[in-house]
Amino acid sequence: MSLIDDLKWRYATKKYDPSLIVEEEDVKKIVEAARLAPTSSGLQQFRILVIKNKELQQKIVSIAYDQQAIVDCSHLLVFVAWDRYTEDRIDAIYDYTTDERDLPRGRFGSYTDKLKGIYLPQTSEENFAHTARQAYIGLGFALAQAAELKIDSTPMEGFDNAELDDLLDLKEKGMRSVLMLPLGYRDSEDWLAPMKKVRNPMKDFATKLYE
Repeated sequence: MSLIDDLKWRYATKKYDPSLIVEEEDVKKIVEAARLAPTSSGLQQFRILVIKNKELQQKIVSIAYDQQAIVDCSHLLVFVAWDRYTEDRIDAIYDYTTDERDLPRGRFGSYTDKLKGIYLPQTSEENFAHTARQAYIGLGFALAQAAELKIDSTPMEGFDNAELDDLLDLKEKGMRSVLMLPLGYRDSEDWLAPMKKVRNPMKDFATKLYE
């Protein structure tokens, strides 16, 4: 199948079959797709927590408006992002990049200085607004890879971020929660599964400005 066919197949699954488990190798592929996603200045400002712990998932259900999919799914991915930019964080990824490319550290010093000049004066909320957006790019890649593997998924923003941050001790890690992505296999009784996929017509969605 083509990527377009895969995307037509996927939908935001509402009810998972808790007896069906996603193979660990497939979970790794989905996470790897997100890891390979582009991010602003290549900083990879987000991380993924892979949860397969029913007790913990049940605790998350209570702070996510009782969405049962969180505990019925096979694995729960939590996308988290830097709470703010720091000199160390910017330097770390560029040091790693130059090391991996056998280049001298500091090779991109003028560029990293520019990044620090942009982001460090900003408030933490301004920083997080930017880092969180990078997580959504990773989400798109994860959704596409899951669809290619015929694994169901449900992007979720419906939860109390502050409570989830506390539950997962994210503040201590300098991170904040952005979104969640349950993975698994749809239940045969999921009411949305047989529904036609509906999107805006292409003529309304895209405008050509060629000339």
